[in-house]
Amino acid sequence: MKGPLFYSKILLFGEYGIIKDSKGLSIPYNFYNGALKRSENPSEAAIKSNESLKRFATYLADINPDLVVFDLEALNSDIEAGMYFDSSIPQGYGVGSSGALVAAIYDKYAQNKITVLENLTRDKLLTLKTIFSEMESFFHGKSSGLDPLNSYLSIPILINSKDNIEATGIPSQKADGKGAVFLIDSGIIGETAPMVSLFMENMKQEGFRNMLKDQFIKHTDACVEDFLKGDIKSLFKNTKRLSKVVLNNFKPMIPQQFHELWKKGIETNEYYLKLCGSGGGGYILGFTEDIEKVKKSLKDYKLEVVYSF
Repeated sequence: MKGPLFYSKILLFGEYGIIKDSKGLSIPYNFYNGALKRSENPSEAAIKSNESLKRFATYLADINPDLVVFDLEALNSDIEAGMYFDSSIPQGYGVGSSGALVAAIYDKYAQNKITVLENLTRDKLLTLKTIFSEMESFFHGKSSGLDPLNSYLSIPILINSKDNIEATGIPSQKADGKGAVFLIDSGIIGETAPMVSLFMENMKQEGFRNMLKDQFIKHTDACVEDFLKGDIKSLFKNTKRLSKVVLNNFKPMIPQQFHELWKKGIETNEYYLKLCGSGGGGYILGFTEDIEKVKKSLKDYKLEVVYSF
């Protein structure tokens, strides 16, 4: 048995901001994927995944049946038979490892599911997002539901606000483009839950709330609009502003050893860094107008190009 593949995702813009109604833009990242599988000789990782699926199935049994109903009999019987989630998506890296798993389980076991082939009205997208938010809360304590949504649909999602999301097109990539969005591997596993609670704690301070509204969300929204319009010049101006705001106000979310690198990008204008997911480790997202130059100056780091323009 092997189920369909579900891909990882990258939230290009909107981390933390979307909790407070900023715009966001999430794109599928096909470099990593996962699928439900069964194996005669399971590895240690497969056994661990199977154990986790058992706990997940128990959790799913308690989800409000008005929202979604699962074929729990089939799910439990497959888990008993050794089903696990075989995934190349790194965990704790901000690229949606639990999202892909949630999408795979919904796809296989949800009854009366909304499929990718339907006319995806805004209502259907919001229903899916709500279902996925409930399901993924098992892993993070609180989830927006966007990662599984992206993984399930495998198309870019534009978040206008909490209750307004739509599938969108993004400018097509230029294979020979000098500009790029890239990932830096921090080499540290990030934990989502503690980072989100730190953010929520900060939100109790008026100064932080004002900064979020007047700077962070403003620049995030501008970046999303620039990216979708393909206005590269303006995009880099706004990404630089956003990178500065994050360095000044989200320091705990940036691994210590990247503070200088972050600052250097802003000072030299060679690249601008931002959080990928909740931060605290995992990947860091970078934007540059000259990827070859960046590959040289960041040669000590593991870079992956996500998108070229």
